[in-house]
Amino acid sequence: MRACLFDLDGVITQTARVHARAWKQVFDEFLKARSEPPFDLVKDYDDYVDGKPREDGVRSFLASRHITVPDERVHDIADRKDQLFLDLIHHDGVQTYDGSISYLHAVKAARLKLAVVSSSRHTTEVLAAANLSNFFDAQVDGIVAEREHLNGKPAPDTYLKAASVLGAKPAAASVYEDALAGVKAGRAGGFGLVVGVDRAGQADALYAQGADVVVKDLADLLAK
Repeated sequence: MRACLFDLDGVITQTARVHARAWKQVFDEFLKARSEPPFDLVKDYDDYVDGKPREDGVRSFLASRHITVPDERVHDIADRKDQLFLDLIHHDGVQTYDGSISYLHAVKAARLKLAVVSSSRHTTEVLAAANLSNFFDAQVDGIVAEREHLNGKPAPDTYLKAASVLGAKPAAASVYEDALAGVKAGRAGGFGLVVGVDRAGQADALYAQGADVVVKDLADLLAK
């Protein structure tokens, strides 16, 4: 392997749960007005929004409830979620996974190239809050995806872009993901190794989407 491509939320930082809280609040506000059951913090988050660009997540979840709304309403829900997420990280800060930080340093010590690949438009802010600014050799996030018209996960576009920036062929790069959509993207891109990080007891689902190996924490890989 020449390069390692890491998702951010849920793999390196503990912000996946912050995203989930923000999604639940905004969807529950919307659903309550329609007398619909609330957003499930685990199943709905994992199945419909985790790892996807915000507006894709809105459409995916609403489709699961057979709800159709105008594009303007989709934008409003996505923007509301974005503001809630920012409020939460500014108030509570950003925590990292110790095992992931150890693994990142081991990869860097092995002189492999590193990229962070995230659907979030706030990747730079999250990395700064986690004291990881300038740690990665490449960053492909929601801003880059929009600027370069890259399809979001589960399409492999953002991971393929990161590999290209690092000068690595997909077969010589590994992908690290906790989201089902992200694992599917890694498999679709033909990457040499797709590692699923099981933070939510969904190992079987990660394997089903194409993970070659599933671990509870990236530190588990250091022991192998």
